[in-house]
Amino acid sequence: MARVTVHSGVCGFTTHIEAMPAADGRHVDLAIDSDCMAVLKLAAELTQVDAFREISFRGEGPLTLRLAPRCLNHPACPVPSGIIKAVEVAAGLALPAEARIEVER
Repeated sequence: MARVTVHSGVCGFTTHIEAMPAADGRHVDLAIDSDCMAVLKLAAELTQVDAFREISFRGEGPLTLRLAPRCLNHPACPVPSGIIKAVEVAAGLALPAEARIEVER
């Protein structure tokens, strides 16, 4: 299992993502909770993903990135990246490590 918390920035919203490998070893089940209504809309459609499709731009690309434009308001939202990172770790395809975006003016 992988747990990821995304603090999205100026909007002030926080998203909690739990990713759990499914019994078939290929899919990952997702539980996503957020202060953001747009992220909750994405979460309702994104309850399970194919881990190998999720980590590649080949073919249709990640389901997370295909659904994001229909649900989210801002293209710079870091939540989709957090979801994909959780999937990678839960599926054993990446090591758990903190990722960070720092913005300065």
